Amino acid sequence: MNRRICIVILFALLSAACSSSASLTSQQSNVPANGELHFKAQDGWVTEKPSSNMRVAQYKLPKVEGDPEDASLVLYYFGATQGGTPQANIDRWIGQMQQPDGSASKDKAKSDNLTVNGLKVTTVDVTGTYTAEMSPGSGDRHNNSDYRLRAAVIETPKGNYFAKLVGPAKTIARWDPSFTDYLKSFEFK
Repeated sequence: MNRRICIVILFALLSAACSSSASLTSQQSNVPANGELHFKAQDGWVTEKPSSNMRVAQYKLPKVEGDPEDASLVLYYFGATQGGTPQANIDRWIGQMQQPDGSASKDKAKSDNLTVNGLKVTTVDVTGTYTAEMSPGSGDRHNNSDYRLRAAVIETPKGNYFAKLVGPAKTIARWDPSFTDYLKSFEFK
């Protein structure tokens, strides 16, 4: 009789454990395994069709009177483990700007770390002459004086996203508050 009771109790415990495990599994399946980065384009921006599959979003920010061209804002995503560290990107972006007086752009750049909707965001803001390559590996470089570059690395569970805004300094100043609002709209869900 004791043996039967032990078997019944053991069976009851195993059944309870299995049903508890099953309900835990079904609760966990309601949590998205892979979320997405959500964001909101700001009023006045012109949404463009991304020119490559590494561009999640692409915008033209209309120039202010007197500036030679519009500003460009691109949101990049290269993959879960691609694109480099936040600091490597900040350093690269700073390196794309030269100072008219020959001083180091890193000494004039402003970087900041903030948290937006639970996401770590590292930003940089630097002015000068924009000298980035026109397209990677081309060897042809921009030579745009009086430009400003604002950029950010957004760290998500899916990997880093990279937002790069560049254009004439007065145009970037015009759109500066909306770029900040754009960054604040980032949410991973």
